[in-house]
Amino acid sequence: MTMSATKTVQIERPATESYAFIANPETMPQWAIHNVKAIRKLDGIRWEMETPRGKATLIPYYEGRNGILDHEFIDAGEGVWRVTGRVVPVGPSESVYIMTLPKPDSMPAEAFEAGMRLMDEELAALKACIESM
Repeated sequence: MTMSATKTVQIERPATESYAFIANPETMPQWAIHNVKAIRKLDGIRWEMETPRGKATLIPYYEGRNGILDHEFIDAGEGVWRVTGRVVPVGPSESVYIMTLPKPDSMPAEAFEAGMRLMDEELAALKACIESM
C-alpha cells in the first residue's frame, strides 16, 4: 500500500490572502524552513530550489479560482513528490490549507515519517507568516 500523509493548517486570514501568499513560490524560503533555502524561476513554469540535499525543481499546477495548489517537487535524492494542495475558505476571515503528500517510491518509510514531522513545523511557520501580513 502506498503511504501518504494529509496535513492541514487553519489560518486566520481570508482564503484569497492565504492563496496569494502560498501560490508565490518566492515565499517558500520564509516558511518551508526545512526544505527550501533559496528559489529562483527557471522558465515560464519551473522553479529551481536550493535544498539541504542540493538542487530540486518545483513545477506548480496552480489554479487560483478554485484554490488549487497542486505541484511536483522533484528532488534528485528523494524522487518526485506529487503534492495535492488546496486553500479552502472556512469563514470570511479564515481559511485552511490542506495538502496530501504521497511517499515517493524511492524513499524509505522512516525518512517519509521524519519528513512529515518537519512538515508540521513548516506549516506552523506558514501560518505565522500569513497571519503577520
